[in-house]
Amino acid sequence: MLGKPSTNDNEWRNRLKTMNIPNSIQKDKFLMYCLKILKDGGRISLSDGLKLYNTPNLSALCSLANLIKQSRFENNIFFNENLHVNTTNICVLACRFCAFRKGPRHSEAYDLSVDEVIHRIKPFAESIDEVHSVGGLHPQWTVDHYTELYRKIKHFYPHIHVKSLTAVEIKHIANRSGISVLETLKLLKKSGLNSIPGGGAEILVDTVRDRICRGKENSSEYLEIHGLAHSLGIPSNCTMLFGTIETVEERLMHLHKLRIQQDKTSGFQCFVPYPFLPDKTRLPEAQLATTSEIVRVIAISRIMLDNIPHIKAYRMNIGDYVASLCINSGADDIDGTVGNEEIMHEAGSKTRLDYDKKELAKLIISTGQNPIKRNSIYTNFEPYEIITKKSIVMPISN
Repeated sequence: MLGKPSTNDNEWRNRLKTMNIPNSIQKDKFLMYCLKILKDGGRISLSDGLKLYNTPNLSALCSLANLIKQSRFENNIFFNENLHVNTTNICVLACRFCAFRKGPRHSEAYDLSVDEVIHRIKPFAESIDEVHSVGGLHPQWTVDHYTELYRKIKHFYPHIHVKSLTAVEIKHIANRSGISVLETLKLLKKSGLNSIPGGGAEILVDTVRDRICRGKENSSEYLEIHGLAHSLGIPSNCTMLFGTIETVEERLMHLHKLRIQQDKTSGFQCFVPYPFLPDKTRLPEAQLATTSEIVRVIAISRIMLDNIPHIKAYRMNIGDYVASLCINSGADDIDGTVGNEEIMHEAGSKTRLDYDKKELAKLIISTGQNPIKRNSIYTNFEPYEIITKKSIVMPISN
């Protein structure tokens, strides 16, 4: 039986007060202190977040994060059926961490026409409910290109949710079109844009951004663009790329800035942290995150981001095995079937792209949890065992 997902602040905190506390947490005074803060309606500070990050007791830390996850979503793990279509790898920027970007004269450069995007969706149209579409900053495309694309997608596949464009893409499109970001978002929404995936946050500290992605939007602009989208009723995800050149303190500052923005506009649905994959990039000083570090980041994210409902273990980046660890360490979402992903695979990901919902469900069940198919905005939920029956519709308050 699927319990109602608890994203309401008071609801999950009250449920947390009634839950059995694992012995590993009870034996750790600092973790018990953090648990009390959350039960009492408080927020983990940056200084306490640093202590959490440095705790040697990773198992107990993960148990605390999982307890918080269960207070919100019980033993349920969410996924959806989606397709990635990257519209172009041509980009006017050359971020040091990016293996996907190509210059316009590169032999592997491409830019898909609107009809080519439609053609890519067609074979999957009956089995997916979301298209996730991002790409490079094309030197010629304006807002007209994207409004035509979204209108055509909605014309041919009205049931498909369009999740598209990072903040820097939106900024670039607005600049190319000679209009404001707000007007750009209004036009995109009217043409069929349903939500924003949230990529491109990297680390929301400008000294880091200047070293790894000079020329992209600054940290304030990233947050402002998402805030404008939220004001128009366009929900978004938010992300963090970790393991380049940032410090632990800068990762925590990133989380702090996200939750402050969420306090203001309440439009972030899900936080997606993923480690840097160093293959084919120009960032030799970066470090490859260990499995324990990835799991630790997931756990810290769940504990600190009290006002962002969902935490995603992005298996396209971290792989199935690590994702299975993360969904027992605070993450409640494992993304989806994801056909045709390019950006992470260009960077070195070896994660399979031929998963269907049955394979995803097997992965979730192997961790002792319940696979729940969701829609893109987390308002419709179907336990996998009754996937062919009428959907169970459950409103979620942000």
